[in-house]
Order: sequence, then C-alpha cells, then structure tokens
Amino acid sequence: MRDTPYFKERLESIEVKKKSVSQLLSEMAKTGFQGKKLGEITDIWEEMLKQDNVTIFFGYSGSLSTTGMWKIVCWLIERRFIDVLISTGANISEDILEAMGGTYWRGTDMVDDADLLRYQIDRFYDVYADELEYREMENLIAEFMGELKEDYSFSSREFLHEFGRWLSKRGIKCIVSTAYEKKIPIFCPALVDSGYGIATVRAKKKICVDQMKDFREFMMLGEKCKQTGVIYIGGGVPKDFTQLLAVALDLMRGGEEVFPHKYAIQITTDQPVWGGLSGCTLKEAISWGKVSAEGKWATCYCDATIALPLVAHALNERVEERKKYPDLSWMFTEDFKEKVNNWSSTEEVDRR
Repeated sequence: MRDTPYFKERLESIEVKKKSVSQLLSEMAKTGFQGKKLGEITDIWEEMLKQDNVTIFFGYSGSLSTTGMWKIVCWLIERRFIDVLISTGANISEDILEAMGGTYWRGTDMVDDADLLRYQIDRFYDVYADELEYREMENLIAEFMGELKEDYSFSSREFLHEFGRWLSKRGIKCIVSTAYEKKIPIFCPALVDSGYGIATVRAKKKICVDQMKDFREFMMLGEKCKQTGVIYIGGGVPKDFTQLLAVALDLMRGGEEVFPHKYAIQITTDQPVWGGLSGCTLKEAISWGKVSAEGKWATCYCDATIALPLVAHALNERVEERKKYPDLSWMFTEDFKEKVNNWSSTEEVDRR
C-alpha cells in the first residue's frame, strides 16, 4: 500500500449475516456514501446521549407524522433521547388524528386526485387521510382553544404545554401530551401553518400566540445550556429557528464570542446547491458560528421515513438509559413566566 496522507481508514465491505440494526449501522459507518453517513449520525447521537451537560434540540419538519413517524418521536421524548422539540404545526397536529382513533391509509400517488376530492380524501403523496376525520382533529383543537383566555399572549411553548395538559387529561396519547407529561418544551415557530390555523377559525375566538415571546423563551433556555446538540429531521423553519440560537446567544453575551452547537446531525433530502436552509450543509453553518468546527457533525441525504426508524432502533439497542439529562421543569413555573414577560435584551439573563 502506498504511503499517502489520504489513506487513513480502510473501507470495510458488509457481509450478510444475522445481526442487529445497531451492528448493521456500525458496519455501514465503515463503508461509503449515504450508508456511511447514516452510520455516522447514529454514532454521534449515541455520543450525545452519553455525555454530561448536553441539551439535545430536535427539529422535526414537514408532515412526517402522517407517515407513521410520530410514535418514534413519542418514544424519543419518553426516553429523554431529546430535550427540546421544535416542530412544524403539521407534525404535532396530524398525529392527533390517529391518536383520537382515526386512520391513515396506504395509497398511491398514481391516482385520480379529482376523484379523491369527490370522496373527501386528502393525499400526502402515497398516504390517504379522511377529510372528515381531519376536521374532527381540527375541531378538537378548536374545543381546547375555546377554553383559553383571550387577554393573554401565549408563547407557542406555553400554548402547547397547556394543550398537552388538556389532551393528557382526556387520555389522548400523542406528541404534545407526551411532552407535557415528561416536561419537554415544544416550540412551533409557524404554528398557524397547519391545522392549528384552521382550528383558530373554527374556534371563533381571539387567541394570541406571540412568536417574539417564543424567541425570548428560546434564548433564555439557551442561556442555561452548557453544551448543545441539534438533530434535524428535514430542515425548514424548525432548523433555522434552532440554528439562530447560537447567533442570538452571541449577541446577548456581548458579541465577542460565538456559542455554536457542539454536535449536529441532519437527515434531509434537500440539496445545498439551491441555496436554501433545508439543504444547507452543517459545514456551511460553521461560517455563521452555528456549528462548532471542533465538534462532531454529519448530514445524511436520505428519506427520513427510512433513516429515522433505523437510527431509533439502533439507539434502543445501544443505550439502555440516558443517565444524565437537563432538568427543564423550571420552564413551566410561574417564576419563569414572570421573567419572560419582564425580559429585556439589555438585561443580564439568569444563568443558574
């Protein structure tokens, strides 16, 4: 073998044998292309779970709950394999349809969509939903909204925490209720871009969700994090909202030092060549101070419905228990609510 600075790690071909998902992904990490990347992001996520003082942010974009992914997210919350959830409105509403007893149906994209409309069937590529059940889900959210006070500006975290409490009391097991029970904060920077927006119309009530308050809370959370790790399933608003945490903390602390995420992994089907944030590489994020050049990061270009189940099952085999995770119960206290309402960007934030 020639001696060069580039021949450092030997590629190892995969042999077909009886093995666990964890073993398979470990072997894939020693191959090439996206199989290698899928193995790498599994290793990085595992390392995050075994480190002390790492707060794990989970960006959950698109409409993945309709594809059967939502119970995996509930499992991640229950195991505390994630600490903070940043989601699209679709992902934390469309799981409720199934949690209420509704059904998503396997279908095909090779279909007459005008005929689906006649039957009141909604299509998500090759997944079908009953429009009437979808309306029941929106009506449920509207019923909750009808019980809220109108003279208060909620952050999306506050709104979803109260909704989680409401759902939990009714025995509806979904992402929002699971997060409520485990004291996991959920932020939804584009809440109305989903069934929540339609539910507001159905509720016929003036409900205020303050997105600026969202960001204040997010920054105050970030101030207390010693180290951060981020996991992006897709990209979109959840990714950018979380990436901005590092930039905003820099400004809050005087603009003299960057506070990038130490760990970062992403599963996406978007490409960097179009210039959008969803496809933007984590390497590019280093230039913004959003991801640490000295940290560990990897992107796997893969459909999340393939990658997420594999990674979750591998983690289930590798990590019996996450022994140390941040206690974020302080975010649900009256003391925190008062601090947020009185917050000023010029004031020193409590860093206890």
